[in-house]
Amino acid sequence: MLLDHLCITSWRARPVSFVSLMSLYESNYLRLKMLVGDVRGHTGQQVSRVEGDCDLHFEVLEHAPYTSMVRLTYRFEDEGGTLDDPDLELRVYHDARLAEVSACGRWVRHESLEHVRAGIPAQLGERWLRNTLLNKWLDYCVERGHGFALPARAGLHAIAG
Repeated sequence: MLLDHLCITSWRARPVSFVSLMSLYESNYLRLKMLVGDVRGHTGQQVSRVEGDCDLHFEVLEHAPYTSMVRLTYRFEDEGGTLDDPDLELRVYHDARLAEVSACGRWVRHESLEHVRAGIPAQLGERWLRNTLLNKWLDYCVERGHGFALPARAGLHAIAG
């Protein structure tokens, strides 16, 4: 019989390992929380506008008992149409306090960068790259001053004291 307390655990996770990916998901959850607060309190779409940065679009796609699906993107408009970039769909695990990129728009937009992507192991590497992007982008958005206020709840009134 194997006992889990006898397993040797490495405290330093290797990049692109399952352990480091889970740590990245935890970090993403905390950073997303700084940006939007409790995801479960949001519905519909919101836009955050700050001077000197692109408008940040946040959309709740779905709420389930233990998870939520949301979308986060910058939206660029020009004569060619609209481009969402980065275009990230996130799954938020409320009970585990994790957030991961579950879908991403076109990942590499420039052909000369295709070789970088091709050299990364398929599943784990893709998840690592997408979630590292999310992690850094969430930091950037918070630093720039972006944020999404929770909608006021009907029936709750401030009491002056």
